[in-house]
Amino acid sequence: MKRVAGCEFQSMLTTRNPQPATRMQDIIAFFRKVVIQIATPYSKGTGFYLKTYQVIVTNEHVVRGNRQVVIQGNNLERQLAKVLYLDQKLDLAFLSLPKDNTIPEVHLDSVRTLSNGEPIIAIGHPFGLKYTSTLGIISNAFHSLNDINYFQHDAALNPGNSGGPLLDEKGHIVGVNTFVIRDGENVGFSLPVHYLKKTLEEFQHKETDTAARCISCSNIVYDSTIEDRYCPTCGAKIILPSQTEEFEPVGVSKTIETLLTKTGHDVKLSRRGPNNWEIREGSAKINITYHKKTGLIIGDAYLCTLPKENIKPIYQYLLKQNYQIDGLTFSINPKGNEIILSLLIYDRYLNVETGIQLFKHLFEKADHFDNILVEEYGAIWKTE
Repeated sequence: MKRVAGCEFQSMLTTRNPQPATRMQDIIAFFRKVVIQIATPYSKGTGFYLKTYQVIVTNEHVVRGNRQVVIQGNNLERQLAKVLYLDQKLDLAFLSLPKDNTIPEVHLDSVRTLSNGEPIIAIGHPFGLKYTSTLGIISNAFHSLNDINYFQHDAALNPGNSGGPLLDEKGHIVGVNTFVIRDGENVGFSLPVHYLKKTLEEFQHKETDTAARCISCSNIVYDSTIEDRYCPTCGAKIILPSQTEEFEPVGVSKTIETLLTKTGHDVKLSRRGPNNWEIREGSAKINITYHKKTGLIIGDAYLCTLPKENIKPIYQYLLKQNYQIDGLTFSINPKGNEIILSLLIYDRYLNVETGIQLFKHLFEKADHFDNILVEEYGAIWKTE
């Protein structure tokens, strides 16, 4: 196979005449190192890193309204990333990432034209879901919408896949997964990569500047060129990432974030979409969700999983603990055999004084019980 200079993926697949199934598996496994999970107070999505341009690419609608977002990836610690560029017209956004990372290079195929019926792979990795990949074919290589051509395909997408890469059978990025038709049967749309390539070339990455494309005249405006909040070329109103107002929770959400701060957790790194937070306490992962309609706040600590054998002693232990631990309940997730320790609070009873004791109780017991279940009862540590 011809090797593309600078593309580490090409050098990885140098076997002669690889079998199609093996090749697809290699492509999917390789991109696990490249895709990035993205979370904000408003949404969750996917991105992918381009080493040549030193940016994470995602959709604009995934990071809209944020100066910073939470990112995490394979061998990439959870951290905050700065929003560098917003493009409502093409639904593109660029995020920062430290230069000293181990994410490999990938190849953008902005020259070749895809054809109807050509096989493709859609990849996503939103927070809260496992790394996903779906196969499909191009249904329409020239679907036009608002003077932009999209690839229409039948690879299954969910909202969390937004911003992830669309790949061809060679493992080259040919598009950015952008949107799906609601209630459609696997009807997805991806922005062809030549739009991304052109935007990357137009965008001048400056250390101190953020930028956005003017929706009116399509020129890129920077912090150093904007006139107040207006495009210097056409006068249309435009808001750059640096001008975005910081997220401020209100009501019950504000109380929850106050409690998380008081228990020693970084709230910005904990946000996982609307009224949802994820924190780590020792070896336990705790998901906190506020359901506005019911007024219920649920804290679920995912501890470990059941073993295949000798389960009865674990059930006996969990039932006994349910009678002894105040305010907390053990349960088993039947789909994944996960052992979950839960806290339930109605919002009308939540305040900082009582809430901090309840949250501390959940966090401490979560880190306490997973050790006992694994070391004394043979449960299995959870893996990401």
